[in-house]
Amino acid sequence: MTTHGGQEPVFCTIVPPHLLDRLARNEDPALSGPARRSLQRDAMERTRRRLTTVVGATAVAPPAGKQAEQPHRTVYDARHRTDLPGTKVRGEGQQPGKDATVNRAYSGLGATFELYLKAYGRDSIDGSGLPLDATVHYDEKYNNAFWNGEQMVFGDGDGEIFLDFTIPVDVIGHELTHGVTQHTANLAYFGQSGALNESVSDVFGSLIKQYTLGQSASEADWLIGAGLLAPRVTGTALRSMKAPGTAYDDDVLGKDPQPATMDDYVHTGSDNGGVHINSGIPNHAFYLVATALGGHAWEKAGQVWYDALTGGKLKEDADFAAFATLTVQTARERYGAGDVLQAVQKGWEQVGVRTL
Repeated sequence: MTTHGGQEPVFCTIVPPHLLDRLARNEDPALSGPARRSLQRDAMERTRRRLTTVVGATAVAPPAGKQAEQPHRTVYDARHRTDLPGTKVRGEGQQPGKDATVNRAYSGLGATFELYLKAYGRDSIDGSGLPLDATVHYDEKYNNAFWNGEQMVFGDGDGEIFLDFTIPVDVIGHELTHGVTQHTANLAYFGQSGALNESVSDVFGSLIKQYTLGQSASEADWLIGAGLLAPRVTGTALRSMKAPGTAYDDDVLGKDPQPATMDDYVHTGSDNGGVHINSGIPNHAFYLVATALGGHAWEKAGQVWYDALTGGKLKEDADFAAFATLTVQTARERYGAGDVLQAVQKGWEQVGVRTL
């Protein structure tokens, strides 16, 4: 698989390791068992991803006869096993079946394809019509969803803490956006560059949901993973871009640890240097920019972020300041010295990230 700058594609999951770690230590086996198995499976898939990268994955070309700028989706059913991709259950253009999980995965792949094509002129994840494959019903009570560098994989959740991972369309968009990042800036998955990697996926995951629902920036909930948490959980989602640190406050999961500004930046060696935690800071910056501009967030604010990600100037090890500076530059280049530029500058200033 070709990657920008030779960096290996990362293994990215929607549920942060710190949440599964906490669940794995719970005294209730109904909670700890699935969490432990999910952590073990994540570790195995992460190793598989690295081995595939070393050996060299075969590049995937669009199928013969595929029309340009049209999705090519295939959904597979793992039938609660772990062999990928599984049994094919729905191909491009086929009618919905009785399995709601399959139908949601198919629709989510299409929604992601459509946002990137209609808003930014990008033909699929790689920009060249890459087929979009997804596997559902992965493993038993698997508490995660991931992009493994080649395809999407969805667990059904344990039913206690997490529900079916195809329910929130922004989860699908988030994970597929890791593929966009992989094929463009390929941000290193550690520290601030890793937090940017996660944040970019949250940004476009949210934009895909907003585009699908036809929402303006003021109408959007700015939550990542709304509908994923089971009824027993005291919380609304995995993360909040509007108010990082408020997505959940639960006796089992603990309190959402995301900071909203650099004043509360978390220094940690876990989770690849806190990539799922400190992503709250650039997430909040985007929310501030988008709501300041109003209208549809995928238009001006999203365009600036997309230009910064895909323009070829973003380095793999970029920190928050470097990315913020680049968004200021791209805003000026595309929109001039007007309201967009001012909103971008002010958004980063409000979260305490200095632009150079």
